[in-house]
Amino acid sequence: MFGHVKGAFTDARTDRIGRFELAEGGTIFLDEIGNVPLRQQAKLLRVIESGEIERVGSSRTKHVDVRLISATNTDLQAASQAGQFREDLLFRLNTVEVHLPALRERREDIPALAVHFLKHYASRYRRQVESLDPSALQALVQYSWPGNVRELEHTLERAVLMARTGQIHSADLGLGIQRPQAQNLEELSLESVESILIRKALQRFQGNVSQAAEALGLSRGALYRRMEKYGL
Repeated sequence: MFGHVKGAFTDARTDRIGRFELAEGGTIFLDEIGNVPLRQQAKLLRVIESGEIERVGSSRTKHVDVRLISATNTDLQAASQAGQFREDLLFRLNTVEVHLPALRERREDIPALAVHFLKHYASRYRRQVESLDPSALQALVQYSWPGNVRELEHTLERAVLMARTGQIHSADLGLGIQRPQAQNLEELSLESVESILIRKALQRFQGNVSQAAEALGLSRGALYRRMEKYGL
């Protein structure tokens, strides 16, 4: 986030500008702010309070003027009480809070988002897929979306690739995956079992990635990588 100077550490062969310097006069977006380590939180707090940064390996202070927007799925109030997130940083970040409900709580947004992702991936993969048929749209609206917008995006990406015509049908979405019976478990691949367990965990915790990751014995980052891998 703050950059470094030449020789600051092994392989630091040139100076490198950090994200805050690059965002000078503009906006910097910090996603998953709840995952920032405590040591890094102290540095971030200093930047917010003073507008000053120091590149790694440098004693020279630079002033930056940026607007900061952050996002998280973590309950920062609870994390602060547990000593996992600095309370003073939370107060600084929480100037204006916007709560975004889970996708299942705003189903009226699903059609517009689905069309947006359809057009994006049809263009990206150069597929002549132009629309969703009514059954596909109904399936999207009725699905619970434990993985929220990220899952919707991956679902449309997969559907664009799998569609056999210029219109996406419900069968192209892959939302009707049934849980396997225990006696058939040995017939599944390791990846299939992992995908099913992740889906179940997300459903169990209503799409809360932090809780699902803890239940599965994974870090949030590791779970996000697997969700992306399996299109969840």
